[in-house]
Amino acid sequence: MTDAGTSGGQIDTGKPHSARMYDYYLGGKDNYPVDAEAAEQVIFLFPAAREMALTNRLFMHRASRLLAGRGVRQFLDVGTGIPTEPNLHQIVQEIAPQARVVYADNDPIVLRHAQALLHSAPEGKTAYVHGDVREPGKIIAAARETLDFTQPVALSLVALLHLVGDEDEPGRIVRELLEPLPPGSYLTLSHATGDFDPETWERVVEVYRKGGTAAQVRTRDEFSAFFTGLELVEPGVVPAARWHPELGEQRAGGDKGEEMPLYVGVGRKP
Repeated sequence: MTDAGTSGGQIDTGKPHSARMYDYYLGGKDNYPVDAEAAEQVIFLFPAAREMALTNRLFMHRASRLLAGRGVRQFLDVGTGIPTEPNLHQIVQEIAPQARVVYADNDPIVLRHAQALLHSAPEGKTAYVHGDVREPGKIIAAARETLDFTQPVALSLVALLHLVGDEDEPGRIVRELLEPLPPGSYLTLSHATGDFDPETWERVVEVYRKGGTAAQVRTRDEFSAFFTGLELVEPGVVPAARWHPELGEQRAGGDKGEEMPLYVGVGRKP
């Protein structure tokens, strides 16, 4: 069964959108010239941008498998982006067909594809919420229509918080999304960092900010702070390719994925 969420606004093709730029990095077709132009500026500055997007995607697959294997049957994926198979619900419903998944994003093009493509296993359910992460209360309220908040929920903010500037209080956003979730729930995060090449990432951030996205890379310590009060799943906060490589495919090129400036982690709410 598949449900659609509330309708979004018109697609703005006059400025780049992070979801459509990510689609471009992954080789998708659901982007516009303005997105491709901005993405190519990023690739010029950081040639491994496509590789990093794939590394991130494969981390999401592995984290979802791990949590489904631990018995989690409800997932809230905020900042889902344009659907790219396999999607999170396809990963977890392969393990647990009864799993319920709610996706949330703020780009109308994502809504368009959600309505057409997010087909759940018959035993489970998927839903899409058109919402802005800066308004976490609205996302939670909509998610309650599909998810049972008396049972654990895996909250996924994959490759999202580096698109939220400090001015929008990402720490508060994470806390407000986690607060209504019961003990035994999980938080899955990935985040670009400038730790290894600050100059390049200052320039990459500027590309996004010029396009209207409040991008901001963070240090390992700043990223780790999002897990305050949670129990980190081993191996803790690490570069993406080092996180449970046994759980699934790594990006093409193998060990070099460890060099991607992308921290990841999964924490459990005690």
